Amino acid sequence: MPGIASLRANQNATLDATITAISAPRDVTTSRGASQVADATLQDDTGTITLTLWGDDIKRFSVGQKVRITDGWVKDFRGKLQVSMGRSGTISVQS
Repeated sequence: MPGIASLRANQNATLDATITAISAPRDVTTSRGASQVADATLQDDTGTITLTLWGDDIKRFSVGQKVRITDGWVKDFRGKLQVSMGRSGTISVQS
C-alpha cells in the first residue's frame, strides 16, 4: 500500500496510518448547514498528512489509534495536502 509521501492532490487514496494528534473541534457553517470539524494528524513511515474529521467522527477516533482510510479524497488546502472521506470514503480502526 502506498504511503503518505506518495499522495497527490485531487486523487483518491487508501492508506494505513496512526493518529498522532487531534485538534479541538470548531464550529463551521457549510452549504449543508452548521457542523463541527477537527483536524487529525496522520503519520506513517513516509510522512504526515491532515485528516479532516466531521461531526460524529470527531468523537469516534483518538490519538494513538491505527486507522485505515479507504477511498479517501486528497486535496490541497492552503498549500498543504489533507485527506477527507469525500463522497465514498470510509475510515476504520485497525487492531
